[in-house]
Amino acid sequence: MSDKPASKSKKPSLTSQRRAARSFALQALYSWQLTGNPINELEAQFRVDNDMAGADLKLFSELLRGVASRKTELDETYEPFLDRMLDDLDPIELTTLRIGTYELVQRIDTPYRIAINESVELAKIFGATDSFRYVNGILDKVAQRVRMAEIREQRERKKG
Repeated sequence: MSDKPASKSKKPSLTSQRRAARSFALQALYSWQLTGNPINELEAQFRVDNDMAGADLKLFSELLRGVASRKTELDETYEPFLDRMLDDLDPIELTTLRIGTYELVQRIDTPYRIAINESVELAKIFGATDSFRYVNGILDKVAQRVRMAEIREQRERKKG
């Protein structure tokens, strides 16, 4: 038995709130991709149908709206690194790549390793057996292109 008093309403950590937001965003974007329903309707539906108390709602909304509005730009960013046509990607891989690329390009406050790792975790949970490896490889190449200064700085710190 623990000496600590039981905490009735422990607030989830920022990391787990952001992970939950990414998970909900992936599901909502997947739905958007398949149904074509308007993003604002999907966002409202997800907020009503899901217990999002443990999610970073601001990040959820940003990812949902940002990925949808920049879909073409995001696809053009990672498409050169694909080994197949964009239309041949599994819908979960596609959505995960869009979220990861969005974070690498638009959310500079998120370290590149975290952006990649979070997308890999989404692919492990929602994707096919080895899709996380594919997502990791593509996003690593995207990071080399869009976050080169951050990667270089990190390497220099390791050396010094």
